[in-house]
Amino acid sequence: MEYIVIRLSKFAGFILIMFFCLNVSGQSSSLEELRKRKEKTASEIEYINNLLKETNTNAKASLNRLSVLERQIKLQDALINNITGEIGYLDESIRLNLKQIDSLSQALQRVKLKYAAMIRYADRNQDNSNQLLFLLSAQDFNQAYKRFIYLREYADYRRTQAEKINTYKNSITSQLLEFNKRKDEKQHLLVSKVNQTKIIEIQKKQQKDVYSELQQKEKDLKRKLENQRKAEIRLEQEIERVIADEAKKLNRKSAKDKGLSLTSEEKLLSGDFSNNRGKFPWPVQRGLITDHFGEHPHAILKYVVVRNAGVDITTAANAKARSIFKGEVTKVVAIPGGNLAVIIRHGNYLTVYSNLSEVFVKAGQQVEGKEEIGNIFTDQSDDNKTVLKFQLWRENTKLDPEEWLKQM
Repeated sequence: MEYIVIRLSKFAGFILIMFFCLNVSGQSSSLEELRKRKEKTASEIEYINNLLKETNTNAKASLNRLSVLERQIKLQDALINNITGEIGYLDESIRLNLKQIDSLSQALQRVKLKYAAMIRYADRNQDNSNQLLFLLSAQDFNQAYKRFIYLREYADYRRTQAEKINTYKNSITSQLLEFNKRKDEKQHLLVSKVNQTKIIEIQKKQQKDVYSELQQKEKDLKRKLENQRKAEIRLEQEIERVIADEAKKLNRKSAKDKGLSLTSEEKLLSGDFSNNRGKFPWPVQRGLITDHFGEHPHAILKYVVVRNAGVDITTAANAKARSIFKGEVTKVVAIPGGNLAVIIRHGNYLTVYSNLSEVFVKAGQQVEGKEEIGNIFTDQSDDNKTVLKFQLWRENTKLDPEEWLKQM
């Protein structure tokens, strides 16, 4: 029975230390994920700050600036939430550290007591003849062998107790270091949270000031909205012409190819395109969406509904537009009030890149994914904004580009 107790005691000590290691590992993994999200959010905030710096110090209020500020505040909010979550994990980690230190201290005390008892026992039974007598008094060879194994295990157990004491001491030292580290991290995060909260208060005031200023420019906003809508209608008409022209070509092919609407190559391209939904690279190297697809209320004008056939992506000055997938440039068109636009066909899908100041491609040209197709126009008369208008069509059906682009 004593032999079994010795082996169970070894196993229990091993399990205790392994449990603490796994617990710390699980906590570190969750904390690491939170920190990665925080770093990503902080990077986006830095990018937006740089976009806002590109405008003049005395930049006038604009809808684009309002959208950028709104995005900045949402990200700042997300950053504060990340910091709060990280503090929560550190609190739990600190609690576990204290619990583990307490458990290890208790385990260490138990091992010390057992070790002291063994030393006292050894002092009283130092004569090796006692062990020999124990072996010789066995009833048969089998019992003698079991007693021999027991004595050997007992000697091993005694030797390993000293090692176990050192192991527990080292574990307690490690946990104390981790505890102090977590406390310092928590204090740093609490200071950071206070600072970020002050920043968001300043940003909300800026947003409120821009909003108030825009409310006083209702006529100007209505005029700009009307001009923008006219440019969008002209672009849609051009897209519809492209679709109609392509349909005529396909109908001619259908007569020759016994009803096939697309060639095998075009079908393959369409299949490749649809299979990449949610995975496409953005049509700019970096940017943020400041106006979304579909119908939604105007940010300032009451009872006015904005209809966007695609998305508006605000990016840095001198940014380049790039194709999101391989395809053929179907048309390059100048849109009054909307600068230049490029339409690219990918099988039975179309992507449209408008508000370009310069174009690098021409109709009939084959392009690859991420290939630069033109410079995006920077409007120096309107807050120095640089906005790419991007649309996605499946023949004559408008699609929401956000559902097709991968998350930045």
